[in-house]
Amino acid sequence: MEVKRISASDTYSIRHKILRAGKPIESCYYHGDKDELTFHLGAFVDKKLVSVASFYFENHQQFQEKHPNQFRLRGMATLAEYQGMGLSSQLLKTALPLIKQNLCTLLWCNARATAEGFYKKVGFDAHGEIFDIPEIGPHRLMTINLN
Repeated sequence: MEVKRISASDTYSIRHKILRAGKPIESCYYHGDKDELTFHLGAFVDKKLVSVASFYFENHQQFQEKHPNQFRLRGMATLAEYQGMGLSSQLLKTALPLIKQNLCTLLWCNARATAEGFYKKVGFDAHGEIFDIPEIGPHRLMTINLN
């Protein structure tokens, strides 16, 4: 397995297949995908892209006072046949030092409720109640402190 930086467009097919199946491919184009500080990582197995994650320089206002510089994780997805192999964990292990280099002290995400256990396992904390994102499903706000 190898983790590499990839382009936004490289993420779209896996995002579509895993996170937005049955919806138009355009639903996988996220605002900020091509912003200057956004970066995308991919995990490759036998030179095949099988897992992706995107990181955006974006603040969640709930944490603004304590953490003025934050990154947001979006679109983390792994092809079904490669899930459970630690690929998403490796993407995060690669991303966290890059985020810290940007003097950011918090990474946050709206985690799918079904993935909450994974996020807790890799060090994220849950905040608030589960909420619904229309047409996508139940989520929970989660953070990992990078101090």
